[in-house]
Amino acid sequence: MSALLRLRPAATADMIAVFDDHATIAHACAFEVALARAEAAHGVIAPELAAAIVAGVDPARIDPAALAEEAALAGTLAIPLVARLRAMVGGEAGGAVHRGATSQDVADTVLMLQVRSAHRLLRADGRRVRDALAAQARNHAERAAIGRTLLQDAMPVSFGLRLAQAARATDDALAMLDAAVADHARLQLGGAVGTRAGMNGQGAAIAADMAEALGLGTAAPWHARRTGVAAIGAALGILIGALGKVARDVALLAQNGIGEAREPLVAGRGGSSAMAHKRNPTGCQVALSAATRAPGLVATLLAGMPQEQERALGGWQAEGPVLADLFLLASGSAAALAVVAEGLEVDEAAIARNLAAAAVGKDMGESPGIIAELLDSMKD
Repeated sequence: MSALLRLRPAATADMIAVFDDHATIAHACAFEVALARAEAAHGVIAPELAAAIVAGVDPARIDPAALAEEAALAGTLAIPLVARLRAMVGGEAGGAVHRGATSQDVADTVLMLQVRSAHRLLRADGRRVRDALAAQARNHAERAAIGRTLLQDAMPVSFGLRLAQAARATDDALAMLDAAVADHARLQLGGAVGTRAGMNGQGAAIAADMAEALGLGTAAPWHARRTGVAAIGAALGILIGALGKVARDVALLAQNGIGEAREPLVAGRGGSSAMAHKRNPTGCQVALSAATRAPGLVATLLAGMPQEQERALGGWQAEGPVLADLFLLASGSAAALAVVAEGLEVDEAAIARNLAAAAVGKDMGESPGIIAELLDSMKD
């Protein structure tokens, strides 16, 4: 199975590109260029050496397949990458590449650059889901439907209240992710043991310049403090779970015999290879598959938090692929559910029929007011 056959059904093409080999190499090269410029600005290396590094580093000249083979042997991407960059730049300037930095500085910073890009993509589709659900909730605020508890008919509820709860849950999860990324997607620059040795006492200033150049926040070295990575991963897991709740409810409402809501018709989606009459909730399937996979991935990040002393063996090395997988799953879920929410088909006759069959009246309590309270308190 090729990577695209495995990845594309679960993730958007744009999100896949954020974490692909070329993006990873480009970010790593950007780290080294930013480091050289900042060190020259603060007298750690000569300006002419930095200029040669800036001119000589070219990510397009690096073959991802060959680099991957070397990284598999070295145990980290940075070791073979830095060797290639030093050879590419050559001379005294080549020896100044990566001055004072360490492999984990590169890996963590590359990951946070990808987190920033991935967050922007995910936030856009997440807001589409939230806004579409909120609009649907307002449209159906006064529509009485049968509420269900423990999968059985219960008491009346506004059909819009389900949708408003889903909109608010999505909004809450997006806000948690916004906060986690804002607080923790920061430059890592600590050197061999997190002391910024070899930077002539200018490490903090160099880090600040690099962070500004790369579009990241600055922070004291966090190489052995993995709370930030775990926080971002946990927020992604919560978002994927919130989207999964939407998918579960729409799929249940679309069942034969209920038929109160269904996904919009989309060419090429929802059919069956064997049963032409079926209209499968395939968008919901994408989101529910993501929600099934996400908890284990989040658990991996939590399990890696007790990292040994100044640099862990196997802990932080596990985080990058896991965080990438969470963003990939979240992207596929949000993109699929945005289409579902924006085109959701609500069968008003089926809603009325099911409510009448339950014979519990039409008293929705304070549903419309609760809907207003939920939607009015969303973040933006």
